[in-house]
Amino acid sequence: MVTFRRQLLLNALKLFDVCLMVACFGLATVAVSRTSNTSSLEEFLSMRVSVGNFILFGVLLLAWHAIFSSFKLYASHRLSRRRDEIVDIFKASSLGTFFVLLAAVLFHVRLATPLFLVAFWVSSTVTTVGSRLGLRFVLKRIRIHGRNLRHMLIVGSNQRALDFAKKIETSPGLGYRIIGFVDQEWAGTPALQTAGYSLATDFDGLPGFLRGAVVDEVVIALPMRSLHFRASQVAALCEEQGIVLRFISNLFDLKSSRAHTEDFGGASLITHYTGSLEGWPVVVKRAIDIVVSLAGLIVLAPALALTALLIRLTSPGPVLFLQKRLGLNKRRFNVYKFRTMVPDAEKRIKEFEHLNEVSGPVFKIRNDPRITPVGKFLRKTSIDELPQLLNVLKGDMSLVGPRPLPVRDYEGFNEDWQRRRFSVRPGITCLWQIKGRNSIPFEKWMELDLQYIDKWSLWLDLEILLRTIPAVLKGSGAA
Repeated sequence: MVTFRRQLLLNALKLFDVCLMVACFGLATVAVSRTSNTSSLEEFLSMRVSVGNFILFGVLLLAWHAIFSSFKLYASHRLSRRRDEIVDIFKASSLGTFFVLLAAVLFHVRLATPLFLVAFWVSSTVTTVGSRLGLRFVLKRIRIHGRNLRHMLIVGSNQRALDFAKKIETSPGLGYRIIGFVDQEWAGTPALQTAGYSLATDFDGLPGFLRGAVVDEVVIALPMRSLHFRASQVAALCEEQGIVLRFISNLFDLKSSRAHTEDFGGASLITHYTGSLEGWPVVVKRAIDIVVSLAGLIVLAPALALTALLIRLTSPGPVLFLQKRLGLNKRRFNVYKFRTMVPDAEKRIKEFEHLNEVSGPVFKIRNDPRITPVGKFLRKTSIDELPQLLNVLKGDMSLVGPRPLPVRDYEGFNEDWQRRRFSVRPGITCLWQIKGRNSIPFEKWMELDLQYIDKWSLWLDLEILLRTIPAVLKGSGAA
């Protein structure tokens, strides 16, 4: 009965999405007709009497349904975040609108003007998001009142299992009822009972329990190293009886990494990562890097040429300073900077190491005697960093990210947690540069880098870029 009701709701949702697509098509047509001298509305109405257009419109409806299905918008989102579903809707409606554009180009549909496509995309995205949020709200209220519940059995009674159970119970809107735990009696059983839970059965009695009890889902929270065989038995039982099986992906009790699942040749892979692995925000970030760095190099070409000329006239040696630095996952690359020191500055580091003013392995001296007069001005204004736009364009660096460190500084690291900063592409500016730059200690610098990695978003990048401008104008110096 539950499956029938769910299937009925699913079919109703699919039909609703199709009707929504038709309505958005009509809304976009009306919007265009009000701003156009030609009657787009009449053209839209005339499409109904054309067999060819009727078939084309039917193909578009099928494609719309297929696109929504491919983004799993008809799968259960009981445990997924609202934000994830909204992102999937955004992707699906964008791809659907592109398909409409493609069909319009191939079949010469004059109705699909740029304004029509924008209106269609906006209306379809907004209405679909609104309908899904509304559905989430209704289902949440229903579940809170004890309806549409799914019975969950948790295999394992360790702390990880208890923490998971508490998260489930503190979210009644998810609609889960924990019917018990599966495990043998062990030293941690009293803690399970103290938390208000009980063992539903042991491993030997699990097959009989699954045969006689209402169990919608089974969650495995066993330690894989010692109880892999038990977990395999449970998985086989669930597969045999058609019971939904889940397992907590954090098998290694990792603290800061995020998990990502994907299918490869029929095998499910769970990827743990701390940096930005993939997705449209990463693509947008790289696109911004390319556009801004290329535009910056073109616009600043006269200033770059003038700076190069000043360096050449006031100090012997090359215009650019190339230094090996560590980038993404410790890949080595040559960072480009305008030379601000005497040509043999690298060889004379040991001569001035006792003057180092920064804690940790980093070497910095505020009034470094190796800096040239022009170099002092270039550092104060951060003009010496501008050639790094070439590194950004090449892909060695990004506009925003942890500053790339010289090989010498990296070899002085004594804590492995500091090396996590290399899990993302390094940048020209970062949190460290807008929160003190050379005035903050090395440990705080590393903490700010990890904070950036853990909280990264395109909005954070934009904030850092905007706050970098006043930080540079203060003339506190760069890396």
